[in-house]
Formats: sequence, structure tokens, C-alpha cells
Amino acid sequence: MSSQVAEKLTIGHVSGIYGVHGWVKVFSHTDPRENILNYSPWLLNVNGEWQLFEVLDGQTQQGGKSVVAKLSGISDRDLARSYMGCDIAISKHQLPEIDDGYYWSELIGCAVVNENGMQIGFVDNLLETGAHDVLRVKREDSFELIPFVVDEFILEIDLDNKLIRVDWEPSED
Repeated sequence: MSSQVAEKLTIGHVSGIYGVHGWVKVFSHTDPRENILNYSPWLLNVNGEWQLFEVLDGQTQQGGKSVVAKLSGISDRDLARSYMGCDIAISKHQLPEIDDGYYWSELIGCAVVNENGMQIGFVDNLLETGAHDVLRVKREDSFELIPFVVDEFILEIDLDNKLIRVDWEPSED
């Protein structure tokens, strides 16, 4: 399991309990939310240790706004409650291969440089906004927000070298 933990991708967390038979409510980072149910097994971070759970059943609730799941080994409400707040991860090898493109998780940690070769920082996160997605780039003591618009601000994504080249001048701190 140590290789699975090293290659994990966080896809949500346990946000509550559902019913009396050990079902858990899940806050999903997948899009759409219910896609989290397509992955099994899940790794739950329980007090700093990753534990493996098979997803036995799952469904959406409240018109698709929330997701609930039944996990192996969790059979009652009290036990389910003990997992509240635990991060949910999967092994990266569980993701389907994509022919063209990349997963957002692959961009985290990439160095960001502009056309002049100036290093702006490292990708810390990606944010969804109404108009377009945004790269959040960690600088020494601040963040730079760069619109994720390919061929306008995002010029090149080189995953092999963990590098993103942008048309962007960093703000003055």
C-alpha cells in the first residue's frame, strides 16, 4: 500500500453521516460530484494513516447536490461518525488514461515562467471561476493569479519537465 499512498490523488472528504447503517456523506472534488463513486477502492486519511476501503454502494441525494456512500467495514452510524473529516484519495493509476490533455492534479507543483524566462513561482492550485479557470501560483510571500486561457496567457505546458510557460508579467510585491 505504500506505493499507492505515494501516488495518491485527493478527490474529496467525508463530510457527515447518512442513516443508521454506516453510510457516509461525501464532499466530492470530482466533476460532476457523483463521479467520485466511479472509483474504488478509496484511501481514507485516518489520523495521518491511509486506510483502504472498498466502495460497496453509493448514490446522489437532494437532486445531485450531495453524495453518500457505503464503505466496506463501516456498518453503523457511530463508526461512520469516526471518519468525519477524513480526506478521500485514490491511487493515480485508477484514473483513466487520456489521449490529449492533462489532469489538473498534474499541473500542481509545476514551475511557472514567463516569456522572458523569469520564474514567477509554482502552481499551488487551480480555481474554477465563472469566466475561466485560474492558476494560483505561489511566490515567495504571495500568490499570483493567472487566467488559464491557453494560447493567450498559457503558452506551453511541459509535464515532462513540470514547467508552464506563460505570457504574464508578475505583479510587484
